[in-house]
Amino acid sequence: MLGFVLLSGICGVLVAAYLVPQVAAAGTAVSGSISFFNGLPTELAVPPPAQTTRMVTADGKVVATFYEENRVRVPLKNMSPYIKDAIVAIEDSRFYEHSGVDPQGVLRALTSNLTQGERQGASTLTQQYVTNVANEAKISSGREDQVILSGQKNIGDKLREMRLAMALETKFTKDQILEGYLNIVFFNRIAYGIEAAAQYFYSVPASKLNLPQAALLAGLVNSPSFYDPVTNTENSIARRNQVLDAMLDQRKISQKQHDAAVATGVGLKIKPSKQGCAAAAMAPYFCDYVSHLILNNRAFGADMEAREQKLRRGGLTITTTLDSRLQAAAQAQVNATAGPNPGKWGASLVTLQPGTGKILAMAQNTVFLPQRGKFDTQLNFNVDAKDPNGNDLNGAGGFQPGSTVKPFTFAEWLHQGRAMTEVVDASRREYPLGFRWRSSCAKVLGGYSTKQRRAGLETADDLQNASAGYYRKMPADYGLYNSINTATFAEAAQLDFCGIQNMFNAVGLRSGLDGTPINMHQLGNLLGGTEVAPMGLAAAFATFAADGRYCAPTAILRVADSAGRAFPHQDPDCRDAVDRDVARGVNKALQDMLTKGSGVYINPKVQSRVPVAAKTGTNNTNSATWVLGYTTGMATASFFGDALAGQKRPGQNITVNGKFYSRIDGYMIAGPQWANYMLKVAKLYPAKAFPKPPASIVSKPAKK
Repeated sequence: MLGFVLLSGICGVLVAAYLVPQVAAAGTAVSGSISFFNGLPTELAVPPPAQTTRMVTADGKVVATFYEENRVRVPLKNMSPYIKDAIVAIEDSRFYEHSGVDPQGVLRALTSNLTQGERQGASTLTQQYVTNVANEAKISSGREDQVILSGQKNIGDKLREMRLAMALETKFTKDQILEGYLNIVFFNRIAYGIEAAAQYFYSVPASKLNLPQAALLAGLVNSPSFYDPVTNTENSIARRNQVLDAMLDQRKISQKQHDAAVATGVGLKIKPSKQGCAAAAMAPYFCDYVSHLILNNRAFGADMEAREQKLRRGGLTITTTLDSRLQAAAQAQVNATAGPNPGKWGASLVTLQPGTGKILAMAQNTVFLPQRGKFDTQLNFNVDAKDPNGNDLNGAGGFQPGSTVKPFTFAEWLHQGRAMTEVVDASRREYPLGFRWRSSCAKVLGGYSTKQRRAGLETADDLQNASAGYYRKMPADYGLYNSINTATFAEAAQLDFCGIQNMFNAVGLRSGLDGTPINMHQLGNLLGGTEVAPMGLAAAFATFAADGRYCAPTAILRVADSAGRAFPHQDPDCRDAVDRDVARGVNKALQDMLTKGSGVYINPKVQSRVPVAAKTGTNNTNSATWVLGYTTGMATASFFGDALAGQKRPGQNITVNGKFYSRIDGYMIAGPQWANYMLKVAKLYPAKAFPKPPASIVSKPAKK
C-alpha cells in the first residue's frame, strides 16, 4: 500500500506537470519532484537510425549489402495500413489522443502491478520511440554497455523517458513519430524496422503486408524471442490473434476480416539476409575492392572506425561501374578455365572501358570464404596490394607481365621518330659491361649488362627468344607481333631510357606490390620483370584503344545516403598520355599479332566478330601467362598462372582441366579464356575499326 501511495504520488506529479504545471507549487515535496521532472532534458536529438548500405552495379543489380542492423528506412505512405493500425491497436490504443504520456495507462499499469502482482508496462509508442532512439545513439557511438532495456529502467529512467516523450510530441506530428518508430523498432537480430522484417519473414515489402502478416509482426515487437514465428510458432499465432482481437475491438477491422485472419497459418516465406562481400550476390572481389576504396577515403570519416560505421550503418547507396552482363560472363569463363583445380592455379579477367576507365568486370576462379573442395582466398588477383598512398587494397600484388610490356618500348620507339618497319638487329644476344645505354636523366647506365644477375634476367647468360629462328635482323613491328626479346632490346639500345621510363609512367604502369613506378633503368623490366596487377595492365592497353588517352581505373559512379546527400565518388581521371599516331601504330602491330604473330593460335572467330588487337605474355618460368586484348569498346587483362605462391612454381608439366602441358604460354590458356569471353560480350560495347597509322609512322620516307 505504501508503494502504491508513493508511486501514485509520482504519477500525480507527472499529470500535474503534464496538464496543469502551475498547480505544482502546492507543496514542498511535490514542488521538489516537479523541479526534478522539469529539470530533465527536453531536447531529444532524433538521428536517423542505422540503415543498410547497398552496393549496386551500373545497371541497378545488387552486388552486396552491409549492415550492423539490417534496416531499410521507408516513409509511412510505403507501409501497409494494416501494420499501422495493428501496432497502434496492440501497443498504444490511445496513441492519437495523448501527448506522449498516457495518464490513464500509467494509472492502469500501477494498479495492476501493485494489486494483482502482474508486470504491466505503460509506455506509449512515443516513449518506446524515445527509448529506441536513445539506445541507437549509444550503439552508434560505441556505448553499447549503456543501453537500457525495458526491464532495467528505474524510476528516474522512466521519468526521463516521459519528459522526453512529451518534448518529442511538441516537435513532431503523430504520423512522423509512428513512422520513426516503425523504422527503428527491433523485430529480430537481422531485421530492424518494418521493411526489413517484412522482407525477412514474408519476402514482401512493407507496403504489401496483408492483415495476418501485419498482425503477427505487430505482436512480435513485444518479445521478439518469445513470439518468434520460426522457433515459437504457437506463441506467435496466439499473440497475432491477440492483436487481431484488439483491432476488432477498436473497429480497425471487421468481424469477417478478423475471422479470416485468425483462420490462417503463419505462412512464413523466410528470405535470409546476407551481408558483406563474402555474401555478395556477384563479384565478391570487386565488392571488396570498392569497400577498401570507401574505407581508405577520409570523405567518409576521420578515421577507419568512423568509415566502418558509415559503411555499415549509414544507409549508403554505392553505385559502381560494374556491368552485370560482363561480370556474369567473366565469372563463368574463369570458372570454366580453371575452376576447382587441384593445383590451385589462378585464372582471372578484368575489363575496363577505354576513354572512361570504368571497371566493367572483375572475376577470378576462387571463392571468397573457405569451402570444402574449393580454391579459396580473400586476395584479389586483379588489383594492387596497396594504393599509391600506401593504403591496403587487399590485392595479390600483381604478377610478372612478361612480354605484355613490350608494346610500351615499341611505343617509345615510334615516339622518338623511328618507324614501325625500320629494321633492328635482333641477332644480338649480349650487351657487355660498359655498353653505352642512353639515358638523359641518369648519371650512369653503362654499368648494366645482360650478363649480370642485377640486370633482372635471372639465370640466363644472354638474351633468349622462345624460338631459335628469330636471331636475325627484322622490322621492329615484326619483332613486336612475334614477341621477340632480342628485337625489344635492339630497340632499347637505340633509345633514351628516360623516354621509355616516361612512357611507362604515362600509361600508369607501376609495381603491384607498393605502387611505385617501375624502374625502366633495370634492364630486365624491358621484358616484364616487375610484378604488375592485371587491372593496371588493362588500363595501360586501354590507352592505345582510346587513341592515346589514359584513364585511371574507376569503380564508383556515385555514393549517396538515404536522404540523397551525395558523397565524393571517382570522377574520371583521364589525360592525353600517348601521341595519337603512336597509339595507332601500336594498334596496327597488335592486330597483326592475332593474324600472323604469337597469338595466331588464339580463337580466330574473335577477329571475325569485332576489330580487335592483343598481346601475349609469359614470364621466364611460365608461372605467369597473359593475353591483353582490346577493342575500342573494352580492354581486358586475361591471366592464368601461379597466383598465390609468389610465382615460384614453374608452369611446366602441369595438367589443367584434364589437359597436360609441358609448359604453358600466354596463347594456350589465358588466350582462349579471353577469346571465349570476348565472343560473349564484345558486341555489348560496340567497337569501331582502329584508325590506320599515318605512312610516316609505318615507314621512313625514302631518301632523295
